[in-house]
Amino acid sequence: MANVDIAAVKEYLMGLQTRICESLEAHDGQGKFVADSWEREAGGGGTSRVLTQGGVIEKGGVNFSHVMGDSMPVSATAHRPELAGRSFQAMGVSLVIHPHNPYVPTSHANVRFFVAEKAGEEPVWWFGGGYDLTPYYGNEEDCVHWHQTAKNACDPFGEDLYPRLKKWCDDYFFLPHRGEARGVGGLFFDDLNTPNFETAFATMRSVGDSFMDAYGPIMARRKDMPYGEKERDFQLHRRGRYVEFNLVYDRGTLFGLQTGGRTESILMSLPSEVRWDYNWQPEPGSAEAKLTEDFLPHRDWLA
Repeated sequence: MANVDIAAVKEYLMGLQTRICESLEAHDGQGKFVADSWEREAGGGGTSRVLTQGGVIEKGGVNFSHVMGDSMPVSATAHRPELAGRSFQAMGVSLVIHPHNPYVPTSHANVRFFVAEKAGEEPVWWFGGGYDLTPYYGNEEDCVHWHQTAKNACDPFGEDLYPRLKKWCDDYFFLPHRGEARGVGGLFFDDLNTPNFETAFATMRSVGDSFMDAYGPIMARRKDMPYGEKERDFQLHRRGRYVEFNLVYDRGTLFGLQTGGRTESILMSLPSEVRWDYNWQPEPGSAEAKLTEDFLPHRDWLA
């Protein structure tokens, strides 16, 4: 495993957490992230940084974790059963931002690295990550900017990478029981270990480094838009879809819980306020209905 530099990955991820928090604080203009470091009894630990009730951000968290264990959890071996029984190290940065203003989308990003080892066999390693955007009131300008920034991050690694990771994101962030996407997509990848460590690591860094380029301008454009109780109510209902996905389908949530991770850090992604009303539906023809009619169906935003 001489060509796999675990220390370099960890250094990058810790620096990324700091840089994203500093940038988000600058965009918020009021709130500050509070750091909460923790240790995992079975091995490893991390630092959760959380900002609540800021000027723009209602609740935001940027987590770094580096955990290890003697056997891979079910969530990590479900699609790769040959890894069962291997010891592992997993490290990553994961974040979710829930703004006050319904016109500012919720956003999620994650970059991560896994190493699985077994005596007498070559280690297996891979990178994963991506980011996605969950608007409440869709905006064409924002969606095009988001996806163009994502494409720019992918382009140095081949013209086929963006469309492949974009489709992967569309397929992953989908709620089958609702028959709808969680948002307008972005990038998603897992099991990246080709053509070599250096290129795979550079791909992960390009995705991580581009997140604030994608999200920051959207925050700046929408944070001061006026809104009322109607828009806020719609935001709270749509947040329910976000919670449903994270608790039922998200592999990162399942991995954290199955490895005995820190519950508060794992569930940091959930919004402070959310609501479910029985059989709730937006009024036909309304601005709220446009979200599911015009923005959530999968489409090529750069066409």
